[in-house]
Amino acid sequence: MSIERLERGSRMSQAVACNGLVHVAGQVADNRKASIEQQTEEVLAKVLSLVERAGSSKSGIVAVNVFLPHITDFDAMNSVWDKWVDLENPPARACVEARLADPDLRVEMTAVASL
Repeated sequence: MSIERLERGSRMSQAVACNGLVHVAGQVADNRKASIEQQTEEVLAKVLSLVERAGSSKSGIVAVNVFLPHITDFDAMNSVWDKWVDLENPPARACVEARLADPDLRVEMTAVASL
């Protein structure tokens, strides 16, 4: 079995490819003072970058988990998601309200894509 770890750190890897799937760790925005829309754009760009580096594509994303510390941001997050998602190949998705590690974070996402 081949396992590829992308952006491996002492605590975790940002993505791990194994058995035909790439698992993307929770991605957050670098600009923690940005709006929910801007943070969502940044997070989706990071997710896609990791998926592509592992050898997949947006259409290969099979599942996404979205974590929002304020569920009232749901519509604003979706306004960005709806422009980004591959409408021909939308992934399964869950969205939950959850406290994040930094109070300035407005969104965090994990993803799984097929290789």
